[in-house]
Amino acid sequence: MKHEYPQPFARNYESLLKRMKLRGMQPRTIESYSHGVRRAAAYFDYQIDGLNKDQLTDYFAQILDRLSWSTLKHDVYGLKFYYAHVLDKPWPGAELTKAPKVSRLPDIVTVAQMRQIINATRVLSYRVFFFTLYSMGLRLGEGLQLRVGDLDAQRMRVHVRDARGNRDRLVPLPTHTLEVLREFWKEHHNPVLLFPSRQKGLAGAASVTTHMDRGGVQQALRQVTAQIGLKKELRHTACATVMPPT
Repeated sequence: MKHEYPQPFARNYESLLKRMKLRGMQPRTIESYSHGVRRAAAYFDYQIDGLNKDQLTDYFAQILDRLSWSTLKHDVYGLKFYYAHVLDKPWPGAELTKAPKVSRLPDIVTVAQMRQIINATRVLSYRVFFFTLYSMGLRLGEGLQLRVGDLDAQRMRVHVRDARGNRDRLVPLPTHTLEVLREFWKEHHNPVLLFPSRQKGLAGAASVTTHMDRGGVQQALRQVTAQIGLKKELRHTACATVMPPT
């Protein structure tokens, strides 16, 4: 059910969504920015077109008390976009927030650990997907969106679309990964998608028009890593020497 917002916020909010889309923002970015604007609007009784630094100081402080720096960052970005591109006004919160710098070393899944994950994954589509991500160093979203036409078997490379920064990139395609993907395609025969939705099973995968569910993939990975006692999560890596799925 669509929420009815009071005017003039409702009109400006619709303009916000359109302008973010026109600027080529990804759906997840649009949702996080717009969520921040909605949260601020609810806090200020939908009167956010003339906020001052004192009001924003109190608001951002209570955000940090209840939520996190990550949430605050997206809320700030959303409101800055709203002021710049919808209201065409200077942003009153300039220099008001600065997240603390935190340095963390990412967990990298080793070849042996990835072999464990692949061998413990019983569902074929997930097994092939995990192997593909690891062998080509792809992010989860990049792998899900792969299409049959993105594979260039002649030049042994993959066209990854809408990667980080909304940019396309070319990634080397290992010979064994190509073989695995070809065998997997023979199971689902989808003319467009490399990893079609599992809603209809492999038998009905040829007719679906959406890729595998992101949440389903993440849940499967959590279950497998918990099963084998591996606490690290699958992260971005360029290693291409993983044992193939069996």
